Amino acid sequence: MIKLLLAIFAAAKAGKILTTAGTMLISVGAYALLYGWRYATGLVLLIFVHEMGHFVAARQKGLEVGAPTFIPFVGAWVALKDTPMNVQTEAYVGLAGPLVGSVGALLCYFLARAYGSPLLLALAYAGFFINLFNLIPLSPFDGGRITAILSPRVWLVGAPMLLALFLWRPSPLLVVMAILAAPQVMKAFRYNPAAPENAGYYASTPEDKLVYATMYIGLAAFLAIMSYDTKAMIEPG
Repeated sequence: MIKLLLAIFAAAKAGKILTTAGTMLISVGAYALLYGWRYATGLVLLIFVHEMGHFVAARQKGLEVGAPTFIPFVGAWVALKDTPMNVQTEAYVGLAGPLVGSVGALLCYFLARAYGSPLLLALAYAGFFINLFNLIPLSPFDGGRITAILSPRVWLVGAPMLLALFLWRPSPLLVVMAILAAPQVMKAFRYNPAAPENAGYYASTPEDKLVYATMYIGLAAFLAIMSYDTKAMIEPG
């Protein structure tokens, strides 16, 4: 019986690995059709690093989490099988993705500068921009999960930001994200901090609010500067 359980457990783990590897390969193939396989491979690896930030953070908080799953031209996600017990946990897991993802982009940036690689510079820009995009303060973006520690009402700021981004650069992905975000916008409108379910989940200390607000603003500013800098290097003048 023990051997059977171990075999089932091993098969389940192998299945998760195969799902991640398989969807990564599909994404590489799809991106390669437009950008070439070198850039496509680097882009998918940068997304993987971002998602592993969420994965490790969730495990650190004792949450059961699925392996990363990729969808071409949409991105990737890790499915939380356990609901975070409080907003601090949600903010911690939400911040880990763009924070670790930014480290991956920064590594590409330094290597690009050291070796004069246009490919690595392009990947650095993609990494900075993707992680900055994910900091839009609106759930289900990572930024929405982080800023929820301040108040879900912050999401009302993220909604016009998403609309402005769509008007600036229309994309089917932004339409999908808007559809997913619509219930969260309604939740923000109806948010009552005194409601029992909110008073417990969203309770946080002023110190926690200050720490996460500082980290969020600092990371967003850093990514905005680095996105601008790398794009200027790719397209001088």
